[in-house]
Amino acid sequence: MTVIPRGIMTEPAPRRSTAPRSGDVLLGEDWVSPDPQSDPGQQAGRGRRGIVALNRSPLARKIIIFNLLALVVLVAGVLFLNPFRDSLVLQREQGLVTEARLVADVFEARMPGTGAVNMAAGDGIDVAETLALVDIAPGVEVFVFDTFGTLLVSATGAAGAGDVDTGRSTVITDFLNAVWETVSGVLSSGSEPATQIETEGLARDVYAQARAGETAVNTGRDAEGGAVFAVATPVWRAGEVLGVVAITSAAGEIDRLVRYEREQILQMFVIALLVSIGLSLVLASTIANPLSDLAAAAELGRDRDARKMAPGRVRIPDLTARPDEIGRLSVAMRGMVAALYDRIDANEQFAADVAHEIKNPLASLRSAVGTLRIAKRDDQRERLLEVIDHDVRRLDRLVSDISNASRLDSELVKEEEEEFNLLKTLSNLGEYLGQQAGEKGVDFITDLPPEPIMIRGLEARLAQVFVNLITNAVSFCEDGDAVRVWARRRENRVLVVVEDTGPGIPEQALTKVFKRFYSERPVAQFGDHSGLGLAISKQIVEAHGGVIWAENIRPTHADITSEPLGARFVVGLPV
Repeated sequence: MTVIPRGIMTEPAPRRSTAPRSGDVLLGEDWVSPDPQSDPGQQAGRGRRGIVALNRSPLARKIIIFNLLALVVLVAGVLFLNPFRDSLVLQREQGLVTEARLVADVFEARMPGTGAVNMAAGDGIDVAETLALVDIAPGVEVFVFDTFGTLLVSATGAAGAGDVDTGRSTVITDFLNAVWETVSGVLSSGSEPATQIETEGLARDVYAQARAGETAVNTGRDAEGGAVFAVATPVWRAGEVLGVVAITSAAGEIDRLVRYEREQILQMFVIALLVSIGLSLVLASTIANPLSDLAAAAELGRDRDARKMAPGRVRIPDLTARPDEIGRLSVAMRGMVAALYDRIDANEQFAADVAHEIKNPLASLRSAVGTLRIAKRDDQRERLLEVIDHDVRRLDRLVSDISNASRLDSELVKEEEEEFNLLKTLSNLGEYLGQQAGEKGVDFITDLPPEPIMIRGLEARLAQVFVNLITNAVSFCEDGDAVRVWARRRENRVLVVVEDTGPGIPEQALTKVFKRFYSERPVAQFGDHSGLGLAISKQIVEAHGGVIWAENIRPTHADITSEPLGARFVVGLPV
């Protein structure tokens, strides 16, 4: 079967040396570190390991800043909305209302059931004595008014006993509290300040509503700016209002409670801040350190390739065990670098093979031209001219095929894939190539299913593959032989098979026929082929995600030593 020729090789093609070169990139643990004293890049790479250095890692700084910014915004939002203050205010107002009603109930309970009662004159009830019986909360002031608004008596709870314990504050929380109060003061500077008022005046402000039979609540500020709450409720007897009991809270009581709650939040904020910084450093280390290693390896390879540093190999860190994007990046970079150096090796080998293949016809041309100068007979000159013409055509074919092969990679990437009917393409090729086979006395048989098989790819490139396989098969056949092309769909793949009844492929050549410039052709066909056809075909098929292989057709597969009946090339393509 078809084996693309490479011509007569007078010497083996030179192989690329496997010794390490400047700029080579090693993968995994095959890296051997150069002298650390002469490799500052490696020292820098090792210095980046461990807890990330903030002064060297912008990414780490960003992670920490963004994490802290979110925490600061959260705490500032809680403090700004001040939900605990609203809750404390509501609770304190309800408590004062309850206290005022209890005091009013005491007065109502001590009034006589019958007879006139004049609280201002002391008829029927002693206001001062009754008020003295009431246990007044620390810092709270109680005012008793008659129906004309005259203050009858007032009393105050034990001074200082109601102060809120703020002993848990720290220097840090005090500082943060002061900062917050300054900022909140600036933000609220546009609002109208509360009017400062004495507690008695605040109690009188709610007297009128209580005199009308309602329980009233009012809020004001004392001379020092502390919030003060006032509640007034009527004293009833037989459906008549006889007086008003007003209660004011301790000055600044709510503010102290709010400050205490704020300090608790700020203490938790400091703890959360430290925890966030620690976790951010750990997170930054797990992200920034490996990325820094990857960047250092890439930069070191670039600098060494530019001959700016001492020669040596660069290690691409093996982070494939990480189940995240950094692990994927490491796999991609290692694969990319491996593919890059495989391509470099392949290009160097290809260049060496090309040089070797071109030397053969050039040597033959040089010999023929030198002999032509001294040839005396016409028949000798004619023979030498035929050799020169053959070698020139061989060089022209070789250069054309080499040019096509070298451009193939870029063209496969640039060309747009389209969906097409593979069977229609094979049918059109069969009509054209069948005529050429018939002229040589070779039977050409096609066996294609009736249903179309649609695949996505480059139709012209795949047609080039089948042209190479069919013409190759025909070239190995003689008068009376046959070439058969058939296709079948197998689940998610389609198989296209080109068979012939030629001499088959030597067993040792089955794994070599797809190598560039490899050929085992009859002497009569020497120089008619460049030896790149099957290599190009394999490259095109693999670019489409397919596979191609060669095998011999035998009477029985049990006996591999039996004489082959022909050769078979199989192309498998995804559908």
